[in-house]
Amino acid sequence: MTKKRIVIGVTGASGSIYAKTLLDTLSQIPDQLDAVGIVMSKNAQDVWQFELGDSSYQHYPFNRYEKNNFYAPFASGSAEYETMIVCPCSMGTMSRIATGISNDLITRAADVVLKERRKLILVVRETPYNQIHLENMLRITQAGGIICPASPSFYSLPKTFEELAATVTNRALSLAGFQLNSYRWGEAETKE
Repeated sequence: MTKKRIVIGVTGASGSIYAKTLLDTLSQIPDQLDAVGIVMSKNAQDVWQFELGDSSYQHYPFNRYEKNNFYAPFASGSAEYETMIVCPCSMGTMSRIATGISNDLITRAADVVLKERRKLILVVRETPYNQIHLENMLRITQAGGIICPASPSFYSLPKTFEELAATVTNRALSLAGFQLNSYRWGEAETKE
Protein backbone atom coordinates (compact mmCIF):
# COMPACT_ATOMS: atom_id res chain seq x y z
CA MET A 1 0.00 0.00 0.00
CA THR A 2 1.29 3.44 -0.93
CA LYS A 3 1.63 5.79 2.03
CA LYS A 4 -0.35 9.01 1.83
CA ARG A 5 0.50 12.66 2.33
CA ILE A 6 -2.46 14.49 3.85
CA VAL A 7 -3.27 17.98 5.13
CA ILE A 8 -5.73 18.41 7.97
CA GLY A 9 -7.30 21.85 8.35
CA VAL A 10 -9.18 22.60 11.56
CA THR A 11 -11.38 25.71 11.64
CA GLY A 12 -13.25 27.40 14.47
CA ALA A 13 -16.58 25.73 13.74
CA SER A 14 -18.15 23.91 16.65
CA GLY A 15 -17.37 20.21 16.59
CA SER A 16 -13.81 19.87 17.88
CA ILE A 17 -14.62 16.26 18.76
CA TYR A 18 -14.62 15.56 15.02
CA ALA A 19 -11.09 16.94 14.64
CA LYS A 20 -9.92 15.01 17.70
CA THR A 21 -11.45 11.76 16.48
CA LEU A 22 -9.93 12.26 13.03
CA LEU A 23 -6.46 12.92 14.45
CA ASP A 24 -6.78 10.01 16.91
CA THR A 25 -7.58 7.67 14.03
CA LEU A 26 -4.69 8.97 11.91
CA SER A 27 -2.39 8.38 14.91
CA GLN A 28 -3.44 4.72 14.86
CA ILE A 29 -2.54 4.11 11.20
CA PRO A 30 1.07 5.32 10.85
CA ASP A 31 1.77 2.54 8.33
CA GLN A 32 -0.57 4.32 5.87
CA LEU A 33 1.00 7.76 6.32
CA ASP A 34 3.97 9.39 4.64
CA ALA A 35 3.26 12.89 6.00
CA VAL A 36 0.52 14.68 7.91
CA GLY A 37 0.38 18.45 8.12
CA ILE A 38 -2.03 20.14 10.51
CA VAL A 39 -3.21 23.74 10.23
CA MET A 40 -5.46 25.06 13.00
CA SER A 41 -6.89 28.51 13.19
CA LYS A 42 -6.70 30.38 16.50
CA ASN A 43 -10.49 30.09 16.73
CA ALA A 44 -10.15 26.31 16.28
CA GLN A 45 -7.77 26.16 19.22
CA ASP A 46 -10.12 28.25 21.37
CA VAL A 47 -13.15 26.13 20.44
CA TRP A 48 -11.19 22.90 21.12
CA GLN A 49 -10.26 24.15 24.59
CA PHE A 50 -13.85 25.26 25.28
CA GLU A 51 -15.57 22.12 23.96
CA LEU A 52 -13.04 19.46 25.00
CA GLY A 53 -11.51 21.18 28.02
CA ASP A 54 -7.88 20.65 27.04
CA SER A 55 -5.18 21.55 24.53
CA SER A 56 -4.40 17.99 23.42
CA TYR A 57 -4.27 19.22 19.80
CA GLN A 58 -0.65 20.17 20.60
CA HIS A 59 0.39 16.58 21.31
CA TYR A 60 -0.22 14.74 18.06
CA PRO A 61 2.86 13.30 16.32
CA PHE A 62 2.29 15.33 13.16
CA ASN A 63 3.79 18.51 11.74
CA ARG A 64 1.86 21.62 12.76
CA TYR A 65 1.88 24.79 10.68
CA GLU A 66 0.78 28.29 11.59
CA LYS A 67 -2.26 29.60 9.78
CA ASN A 68 -0.24 32.22 7.86
CA ASN A 69 2.81 30.09 7.04
CA PHE A 70 2.78 30.07 3.25
CA TYR A 71 6.16 28.29 3.31
CA ALA A 72 4.45 25.06 4.39
CA PRO A 73 5.13 22.37 1.79
CA PHE A 74 1.46 21.91 0.87
CA ALA A 75 1.12 25.60 -0.05
CA SER A 76 2.47 24.41 -3.42
CA GLY A 77 1.28 21.62 -5.67
CA SER A 78 4.86 20.43 -6.14
CA ALA A 79 4.82 18.94 -2.61
CA GLU A 80 2.30 16.35 -3.83
CA TYR A 81 0.02 16.14 -0.83
CA GLU A 82 -2.78 14.13 -2.42
CA THR A 83 -5.56 14.80 0.08
CA MET A 84 -6.85 17.55 2.33
CA ILE A 85 -9.60 17.19 4.92
CA VAL A 86 -10.99 20.30 6.63
CA CYS A 87 -12.64 19.09 9.81
CA PRO A 88 -14.69 20.74 11.10
CA CYS A 89 -15.13 23.21 8.27
CA SER A 90 -16.82 26.51 9.04
CA MET A 91 -19.13 28.13 6.52
CA GLY A 92 -16.76 31.10 6.33
CA THR A 93 -13.83 28.88 5.36
CA MET A 94 -15.98 26.97 2.89
CA SER A 95 -17.08 30.28 1.35
CA ARG A 96 -13.50 31.45 0.91
CA ILE A 97 -12.52 28.10 -0.67
CA ALA A 98 -15.55 28.20 -2.99
CA THR A 99 -14.68 31.68 -4.22
CA GLY A 100 -10.93 31.13 -4.53
CA ILE A 101 -9.91 33.46 -1.71
CA SER A 102 -6.60 32.07 -0.42
CA ASN A 103 -6.05 34.39 2.52
CA ASP A 104 -4.53 31.83 4.91
CA LEU A 105 -2.83 28.44 4.77
CA ILE A 106 -6.05 26.44 5.04
CA THR A 107 -7.67 28.16 2.07
CA ARG A 108 -4.40 28.20 0.09
CA ALA A 109 -3.88 24.46 0.63
CA ALA A 110 -7.48 23.78 -0.41
CA ASP A 111 -6.97 25.87 -3.54
CA VAL A 112 -3.81 23.90 -4.34
CA VAL A 113 -5.57 20.57 -3.87
CA LEU A 114 -8.40 21.63 -6.19
CA LYS A 115 -6.13 23.09 -8.87
CA GLU A 116 -4.01 19.93 -8.88
CA ARG A 117 -7.17 17.79 -9.21
CA ARG A 118 -6.50 16.04 -5.93
CA LYS A 119 -8.95 15.16 -3.15
CA LEU A 120 -10.50 17.90 -0.99
CA ILE A 121 -12.98 16.78 1.68
CA LEU A 122 -14.86 19.37 3.72
CA VAL A 123 -16.54 18.11 6.90
CA VAL A 124 -18.98 20.98 7.16
CA ARG A 125 -20.53 21.76 10.52
CA GLU A 126 -23.57 24.02 10.39
CA THR A 127 -27.33 23.72 10.54
CA PRO A 128 -29.55 24.75 8.90
CA TYR A 129 -27.97 25.72 5.59
CA ASN A 130 -28.91 28.90 3.81
CA GLN A 131 -28.86 29.41 0.04
CA ILE A 132 -25.34 30.86 0.13
CA HIS A 133 -24.06 27.75 1.94
CA LEU A 134 -25.75 25.45 -0.57
CA GLU A 135 -24.45 27.41 -3.56
CA ASN A 136 -20.92 27.27 -2.13
CA MET A 137 -21.26 23.52 -1.59
CA LEU A 138 -22.34 23.13 -5.20
CA ARG A 139 -19.44 25.28 -6.41
CA ILE A 140 -16.92 23.17 -4.45
CA THR A 141 -18.50 19.94 -5.69
CA GLN A 142 -18.33 21.17 -9.29
CA ALA A 143 -14.64 22.02 -8.75
CA GLY A 144 -13.98 18.44 -7.64
CA GLY A 145 -14.28 18.73 -3.86
CA ILE A 146 -16.37 16.51 -1.62
CA ILE A 147 -18.84 17.87 0.92
CA CYS A 148 -19.05 15.41 3.82
CA PRO A 149 -21.50 16.90 6.35
CA ALA A 150 -20.83 16.23 10.02
CA SER A 151 -24.02 14.16 10.18
CA PRO A 152 -23.33 11.11 12.33
CA SER A 153 -24.95 7.77 11.65
CA PHE A 154 -26.55 5.61 14.30
CA TYR A 155 -26.84 2.18 12.68
CA SER A 156 -23.50 1.08 14.18
CA LEU A 157 -25.06 1.69 17.62
CA PRO A 158 -22.33 4.03 18.93
CA LYS A 159 -22.07 4.12 22.71
CA THR A 160 -19.90 7.21 23.26
CA PHE A 161 -19.60 10.68 21.74
CA GLU A 162 -16.25 9.59 20.27
CA GLU A 163 -17.81 6.55 18.58
CA LEU A 164 -20.59 8.76 17.23
CA ALA A 165 -18.08 11.31 15.88
CA ALA A 166 -16.08 8.48 14.32
CA THR A 167 -19.05 7.61 12.11
CA VAL A 168 -18.33 10.91 10.36
CA THR A 169 -14.54 11.02 10.49
CA ASN A 170 -14.12 7.39 9.43
CA ARG A 171 -16.30 8.16 6.42
CA ALA A 172 -14.08 11.14 5.55
CA LEU A 173 -10.93 9.05 5.92
CA SER A 174 -12.46 6.28 3.77
CA LEU A 175 -13.27 8.88 1.12
CA ALA A 176 -9.59 9.85 1.30
CA GLY A 177 -8.61 6.24 0.53
CA PHE A 178 -7.49 5.06 3.97
CA GLN A 179 -8.12 1.47 4.99
CA LEU A 180 -9.92 1.44 8.33
CA ASN A 181 -11.40 -1.26 10.47
CA SER A 182 -14.73 0.47 10.96
CA TYR A 183 -18.39 -0.46 10.75
CA ARG A 184 -19.74 -1.05 7.26
CA TRP A 185 -23.45 -1.39 6.58
CA GLY A 186 -24.43 -4.95 5.70
CA GLU A 187 -21.11 -6.49 6.78
CA ALA A 188 -22.20 -7.19 10.36
CA GLU A 189 -24.13 -10.29 11.24
CA THR A 190 -27.82 -9.50 11.62
CA LYS A 191 -29.49 -10.25 14.94
CA GLU A 192 -33.09 -11.36 15.19
